Amino acid sequence: QVQLVESGGGLVQAGGSLSLSCAASGRIVSRYVMGWFRQAPGKEREFVAAVRWSGGDTYYTDSVKGRFTISRDNAKNTVYLKMSSLKVEDTAVYYCAVTASARVEMGDAYGYWGQGTQVTVSS
Repeated sequence: QVQLVESGGGLVQAGGSLSLSCAASGRIVSRYVMGWFRQAPGKEREFVAAVRWSGGDTYYTDSVKGRFTISRDNAKNTVYLKMSSLKVEDTAVYYCAVTASARVEMGDAYGYWGQGTQVTVSS
């Protein structure tokens, strides 16, 4: 069992920055991948970024490349998503999740999810 708790969401103006955290507890194994997903009102959940717990390989969806940075602190069992140059279209509930699968961009590959944190970007 893995428990995930996100924090750091809020309201920010377009062009601004925001950092999200995801604290993990429970049985974290080195082969896990930690991912961030988001879901905007009326839209499907979409992959944002992921990082391998061991090795730190990172993955991003094209729309956030160069603007978002995912990182992890193994000692704190925490994953971060630093978001900059935010756009109105980044507004969504952001979720962190855990998978042992290689299908890191597929939400259905993730078995554990946090409760989500709202990010709102105003124009």
